[in-house]
Amino acid sequence: MVLKDLLKSVFTIFAVSIVVVACGDSEKPASIEQKVVETKEPNPFPFYKSIEIKPGYYFEVLSWGKGVDSIGGFLILMSDSLKNNYKSISVERAGIITDAWNMDLDNDGNPEIYIQTLVRKNVADVNVYEFNNDFNKISFPGISTMKGYQGDDKFFVKNGDLFRSVPTVQTDSGKTTTLVKTLKYRLSGNSFSSSEVKPGE
Repeated sequence: MVLKDLLKSVFTIFAVSIVVVACGDSEKPASIEQKVVETKEPNPFPFYKSIEIKPGYYFEVLSWGKGVDSIGGFLILMSDSLKNNYKSISVERAGIITDAWNMDLDNDGNPEIYIQTLVRKNVADVNVYEFNNDFNKISFPGISTMKGYQGDDKFFVKNGDLFRSVPTVQTDSGKTTTLVKTLKYRLSGNSFSSSEVKPGE
């Protein structure tokens, strides 16, 4: 009998505990799920390119500017981690940077950084900076006065030389044709010169 009463008491305590716990759970406020919304800032550098000259020695070219995308500035950052040497130059730009590359067109051992821009809808231009302990701007010849030039010119590098293909519109006896001229550039004494490449050369 005592054992029976003891079991009843244990069962009663257990049942009461379950009811208390259940009531306690029902009183807890419902959990609120919070969603974290990540906002991405617009890329402040519309153009970025890293140009490695050799291990530990490289140039970075980046453009910036808010508002009109053809107006702003660009940076050239030089890093030579082996010599702990770091230099930079900041330049205003008029045009959209479309490409950048390095050459040593005059074979003097100093790299030149070429920065190609689209100055108008279909007109390309190049900014050139040679680096020899500091940045030195080299003027690049224009072609806007070339007869029949209407844009759509393109730069390309072939066998270590720099070329530019230039479509020109020719009108003869009322007939209009488009001829593509190819210019080859040379660099000597920080001065560019160009010559037309004849077909077959």
